[in-house]
Amino acid sequence: MALRLRAEMPEIKGITEWVNGEVIREELQGKPVLIHFWSISCGICKKSLPDVNKMREEYPQLKLVGIHMPRSEKDTDIDAVKENIVKYKLKHPQGIDNTHSVVDAFENEFVPAYYLFDTKGKLRHRSAGEKALTMLKNPLERVLGEIE
Repeated sequence: MALRLRAEMPEIKGITEWVNGEVIREELQGKPVLIHFWSISCGICKKSLPDVNKMREEYPQLKLVGIHMPRSEKDTDIDAVKENIVKYKLKHPQGIDNTHSVVDAFENEFVPAYYLFDTKGKLRHRSAGEKALTMLKNPLERVLGEIE
């Protein structure tokens, strides 16, 4: 993960297909945003999706955006990705990034990965892997505390 802290949020362009609504960076400005990278072939990702959904419910002021990052040719099956979006009740916008446009813009290499941006669109925290959600808790509360 090379995107540096305090970096500006990259553009969210080049998505193969959106599910649950399309997102552009300009619409996210002024809100705290969590960009969540995941993949259907990632077991840890699937295990963490219920926690991601819980965050969506617990923090309605947080704008959540999922980006599906294929790790193999098999992962580019859009129908399979959509089935998982339904299965795991991912109701927030999901970008299927089969060409890695957003993945590359964020310089992301891992799933699951979380990028937290403040209301000014600056990166405040990033974490990846099994403990990523735990590591996100304090920075998330800090960013949300700034808007109250």
